Amino acid sequence: MRTTLSTWSQALGSVSGALASVIFPSDCRICESLLTTASRLPICHDCLASFRQNPLESCDVCGVPWGVPGESDEEFAICPECREQKFGFERARSYGQYEGALARAILLLKYEHIEPLGRWFADRLLEVVRSDEKRLSGDIVVPVPLHRQRKKERGYNQVELFARPLAKRLGVPYRPVLLMRTRPRPEKHLLDYEERWESVRGAFALKPGGRVDNSRVLLLDDVMTTGATLDACSRALADAGASSVIALTVARAVRPASPAGR
Repeated sequence: MRTTLSTWSQALGSVSGALASVIFPSDCRICESLLTTASRLPICHDCLASFRQNPLESCDVCGVPWGVPGESDEEFAICPECREQKFGFERARSYGQYEGALARAILLLKYEHIEPLGRWFADRLLEVVRSDEKRLSGDIVVPVPLHRQRKKERGYNQVELFARPLAKRLGVPYRPVLLMRTRPRPEKHLLDYEERWESVRGAFALKPGGRVDNSRVLLLDDVMTTGATLDACSRALADAGASSVIALTVARAVRPASPAGR
């Protein structure tokens, strides 16, 4: 009975949202054009279609796209950076590239609590997982946490807006309080490569009593830049007993890499 009531409640909420969008049309939050579809998603179809997805040809570990499309021989499957240093995660994958409309959409999610946009991103990440389900599946979903001070200021963790629905779609447990950030991000707005790595080194830990029980963890964040945050979180999870960590992000800041030796 409770499940039926919950289903009806969700259905009515969806219908009321669609009716509101027709009666009180609004503008796309990215390009400001009038939204013409009955959807609670505040971004128009054209802007969604402009999101640049990551190509399949990429480093097998960190997922950075190759500079030369179509070059994916197993001999050159790992980029030079991954050959030089070993990340704490087994592999990382992203839906799209952090630029243009997609970058603006992620900023919307970061500073405004837009649940429909979070669910839309969850669906895109579900497609990423299912594109290589054997290597990208996991036992639990864990979001990269905010420091308690930052979360208090913002009021929510934007990663949870797509991590929770993704866990539900995958049918695996969601563990939002497993990891904690023990040290806040530096006040400096823009950090260079070395500063990014130094700012997160040892900055994450499992909460007291937290357990991963040899689990395969899907670690979620909104953007992968250098991989430093994902690496630090992955090492904390591995130290606690995780069998492996797969990092998934909505977007990646990309400087195309060429396969080693090319």
